[in-house]
Amino acid sequence: MASKKKNAKKTKKKSVKKAVKKSGKKKAAKKAVKKSGATVTLGGNPVSVSGKLPATGKALPKFSLTTSALQDISNKDIAGKRVIFNIFPSIDTPTCATSTRKFNEIASSLQNTDVYCVSADLPFAQGRFCGTEGLSNVKTASSFRSNFGAAFGVNLTNSVLKGVLARAIVVADEKGKVLHTELVSEIANEPNYDAAINSLR
Repeated sequence: MASKKKNAKKTKKKSVKKAVKKSGKKKAAKKAVKKSGATVTLGGNPVSVSGKLPATGKALPKFSLTTSALQDISNKDIAGKRVIFNIFPSIDTPTCATSTRKFNEIASSLQNTDVYCVSADLPFAQGRFCGTEGLSNVKTASSFRSNFGAAFGVNLTNSVLKGVLARAIVVADEKGKVLHTELVSEIANEPNYDAAINSLR
């Protein structure tokens, strides 16, 4: 009789442990889903993005970037200015080059606004492109030695583009509050320029 009771207790303990383990696994899976980022496409093929863009209405995350003069900049360096971050994989691709030219046009008519064209390219390559093209209204900034991709949730984590940045737009006001974001769903496509500009009006 006593041994039967002991066995029943052991069985109960085991089933409780299993239930706890199972619920722990479910919670961990839910957490992983929450932490994971979005998915975009490249030529229709899915590409994973490391996180989520900064939330509209919230402050920009802490970041650093490297300018063409190899100087590191961060949030304090953009304080008091409205900012458009034109984020893309590489200056050496047609769509990225087009968006840089387009924002250079747009920037000439914007008051108290800096447009940063951000990629993982080396600062030399970014500077060379703008110099050759005669683009003086935009600023280039590289994420090659910084936390920018992780902070803004724009690192591409698989495919042939693994390690570079997704195509995205983040607009912030003079106080560093996020006004508008766009993660371009197909990497080969251009961003919505009008939506970015309208967010500043």
